[in-house]
Amino acid sequence: MNQNVNEKKAVASGSETDIAKKIAELRRERQWTLKDAAQATGVASSTLSKVERNELSPTISTLQKIASGFGLDVVQLLSNAEPTPTLAGRRSITRAHQGSRYANNSCSNEVLCHDLKQKRMTPLYTTIGARSLDDYSSWPKTDAEIFLYVVKGTLVVNSRLYEPIELHEGDSMYYDASTEHLWTSKGEHDAEILWVISG
Repeated sequence: MNQNVNEKKAVASGSETDIAKKIAELRRERQWTLKDAAQATGVASSTLSKVERNELSPTISTLQKIASGFGLDVVQLLSNAEPTPTLAGRRSITRAHQGSRYANNSCSNEVLCHDLKQKRMTPLYTTIGARSLDDYSSWPKTDAEIFLYVVKGTLVVNSRLYEPIELHEGDSMYYDASTEHLWTSKGEHDAEILWVISG
């Protein structure tokens, strides 16, 4: 979910989605300039340009804005698979380690049940590599709400509103993500979390 914009290339190989290529293709299909895309998504044209050049790996919240601007949901943007039709009684199963993967410079995300489009919530399994606020150049936020559960390690949730809070294995948290926030791991091992973002 979080990001470090040290102009390192986003991971995009194997089962991982090439976000840079996909966003550039979506923009070309619509015959949009970067300025057009920025107006539609609410993401600065300079940021979109860096994403398309694979110089910046966006957070999940930024990807939500981009997806919404293109008339998609974030799962459609992150997934290489063809989405299933929107039908009543639909369901999706993700086998172990078979989700759609997306990594940025501070965490590695696995999007679960990625074949369903237009979901009201997006489930993810994320490993947090960041250890310090200095690993980030911005504080992301989104209009969504987030529920998270710590599977392994110690997660520190940093917020512009509240003091940092440590969550340990088995702890969970639900919060409004419209406040700027960052996740970091504490200790020798990376924290691993199962989380759900609405919208």
